[in-house]
Amino acid sequence: MIITRTPFRISFFGGGTDYPGWFRQHGGAVLSTTIDKYCYISCRFLPPFFEHRHRIVYSKIENVRDIREIEHPAVRAVLDWMRWERGLEVHHDGDLPARSGLGSSSSFTVGLIHALNALLGRYVSKDELANQAIHVEQEVIRESVGSQDQVSAAFGGFNHVKFRRDGAFEVAPVILPRERQSELHRHLMLCFTGLSRYSSEVAKSTIDNLAARETELTRMAQMVEEAIRILATPSTPIAEFGRLLDEAWQHKRKLSDRVSTMEIDQFYETARSAGAIGGKLMGAGGGGFMLLFVPPELQAKVRSRLAKLVHVPFELESDGSRVVLYQPNGL
Repeated sequence: MIITRTPFRISFFGGGTDYPGWFRQHGGAVLSTTIDKYCYISCRFLPPFFEHRHRIVYSKIENVRDIREIEHPAVRAVLDWMRWERGLEVHHDGDLPARSGLGSSSSFTVGLIHALNALLGRYVSKDELANQAIHVEQEVIRESVGSQDQVSAAFGGFNHVKFRRDGAFEVAPVILPRERQSELHRHLMLCFTGLSRYSSEVAKSTIDNLAARETELTRMAQMVEEAIRILATPSTPIAEFGRLLDEAWQHKRKLSDRVSTMEIDQFYETARSAGAIGGKLMGAGGGGFMLLFVPPELQAKVRSRLAKLVHVPFELESDGSRVVLYQPNGL
């Protein structure tokens, strides 16, 4: 039995510039952090005593004899890509709902690849893990996804990630004084809108529109360095980070008419009127979680005004994808 634990992420700035269609021409950059909400994948070799050869358990249960019969796209793609031969049982559990904008799909893919390699006795570095997950999602499944989620899930932590024109990426941890990082964390609120969507469908509309949104994407990439300067300068009021988030959200909304909705815009404006300085919808858009930047003394008021939404407290984490149980022989 192998169990991996892989974090979800919050992306602050630069989302959209991590699409290959953009960064292979212009380069890209993202500022993001992982949080203490996780995707858990457990797997084991399935004994040959059943009619089925593979058992996949997530929101549904699949008992199949052949990999090609598996309906879960990521499981089918990973097993096919790895040329998996032995009978297998896979279970998935997550701390937060799927299609939430926190990179849950990529956390699943990273966690599954990590678990299967561990089951085979293979060590996979964080760099390899991220690259393999990117390959599976973009080239095998051919989903309309960027590259930041896989990197965040594999590496963990608060990072400045650069995407180079040659397709490679660089991960630089953002080192802050503990009090400054704590100050940032105290101003963040995560709220679930209750709206779910398939991010690849929203992302496709953004990708199809990249060439027409060069101004917005260029500015969004610049905000990464600007945000790091704000955080790294203790004399700069932390509220400037929130104001930059608001500007980023206004640019992001222009990337596609599917990024936001009237209901989401109403949620955001309600939060702003109650004291939020800035914020944004997580992920490609269309639903899922909303991140808000709110002075601590006004957060109760914001929660009250957004009573329909689920407020989710969280902590920052720095481990990335980990094998938390390693018993390859089932002992």
